Amino acid sequence: MEKTQINTKTKKTKLLIVGAGGHARSCIDVIHASNRFTIQGLIGLGNQMGQTVLGYPVIGTDNDLELYRSNCEYAFIGIGQIKTASVRQNLYGNLRALGYTFPIFISSKAYVSSFASLCNGTIVMPGAVIGAGANVGENSIINSQALVEHNTFIGDHCHISTGARINGNVDVGKGSFIGSGAILREGVRIGENSVIGAGQVILKDVPVGSVIRGPL
Repeated sequence: MEKTQINTKTKKTKLLIVGAGGHARSCIDVIHASNRFTIQGLIGLGNQMGQTVLGYPVIGTDNDLELYRSNCEYAFIGIGQIKTASVRQNLYGNLRALGYTFPIFISSKAYVSSFASLCNGTIVMPGAVIGAGANVGENSIINSQALVEHNTFIGDHCHISTGARINGNVDVGKGSFIGSGAILREGVRIGENSVIGAGQVILKDVPVGSVIRGPL
């Protein structure tokens, strides 16, 4: 994982947000409040062209990413993740190949220990808590009210959803989704590309590619 120091003094410059749906709105809220970047616009679907999201215009589609790179160094992925990380992961790779740089965003209403480590392209939403010694990988989402306790490892391209509780020394594999209100016991290992449904209580290790959901 590529790690960067959290820099709250980054020069205010242009940022492109890729995505124009619900998760993009949550990202805009945090990014706008940080006052670190000027949002140049959003990249969306063809039928979203010309629309605005929280006052910011949809200015292109994926086909325009190379064009905008010429005057915009920074990009951020504003597309959510539930069933699979593949969309976010592939997009991250494509943007990196085009030479975009990925900032880290932390809501002013979140708490991140100074002894924690976050990687490029990750966002920490309001009310989230990240404890001492925790490591969060690239292009990950730590959503509102989520808890990532001490010495926990969150792999690249993960989504820790709203209100999830991840206790100390847990290892969440790359590309995994931890649903709203899920509780992970201290020390468990979640295999890569797993989906843990909302409200699930995980007391033992979970194999790679597992899907664990409760009753409808």
